[in-house]
Amino acid sequence: MELLGRILLPAVISGVIAGAFFTSLQYIEVIPLIYEAETYETAEAAGRSLSDTHGADSQDAHDGEAWAPDDGLARAGMTLLANIVAAIGFGLLLSVSFVLLSARGRTVVGRAGLLWGLAGFGIFNLAPAFGLPPELPGSEAAALEGRQGWWILTVVLTALGLGLIAFARPVYVRVLGVIPLVVPHVIGAPAPAHHGGLAPEEMAERYIYASLVTSAAFWLALGALTAFVHDRFGNSRRRRISPVLSPQSERKE
Repeated sequence: MELLGRILLPAVISGVIAGAFFTSLQYIEVIPLIYEAETYETAEAAGRSLSDTHGADSQDAHDGEAWAPDDGLARAGMTLLANIVAAIGFGLLLSVSFVLLSARGRTVVGRAGLLWGLAGFGIFNLAPAFGLPPELPGSEAAALEGRQGWWILTVVLTALGLGLIAFARPVYVRVLGVIPLVVPHVIGAPAPAHHGGLAPEEMAERYIYASLVTSAAFWLALGALTAFVHDRFGNSRRRRISPVLSPQSERKE
């Protein structure tokens, strides 16, 4: 239970804070672009409806639409909840890594957490963005299954490559860590038959940059917060144990 607490506590605390921080950044930089792109998508859908002379077909298409929260407070709440849940999940990955490093005698503090956060951004956002950049609503895209498969492959191989470069002892193994980094991009991400989308190209480019910048800020905050809480929690635990064990060990000697 103690080990579980050392893993969960940093993940939950940092996940809630970083998730809320990420949501606020999104509502400043990213979500306004999504709302604007949705106006193009809505206008295009309205044009199709006007040109459709089969009312029953239009009603069937409307009935088949996926559920989505209403704009405003409901949508903001769902965005916040989704970001916090995702942040706690990513925080668990960081927290487990920090506990394993502590077990090997390596201390993780806030500045090291920034490096771990930067690695997380590289693994989950930057590396996949080279093949599958963030997309606005209404953008042309390849089949979902192919994109998901390539994204998973890229994440796994990028994590493997960075792990080898950072932790492998023989120098030649570290050099070999570059290979997993480039393999997904040599294979190439699935591409749509036609590129482009309903929104202007300039808006799509702004969305890519805004998404990557906010994601980088999120990961840096999550890494630093998780390392900070982990360090404080671990130090308090050591302070509680050391006064009890040290005198006993001295008397035994």
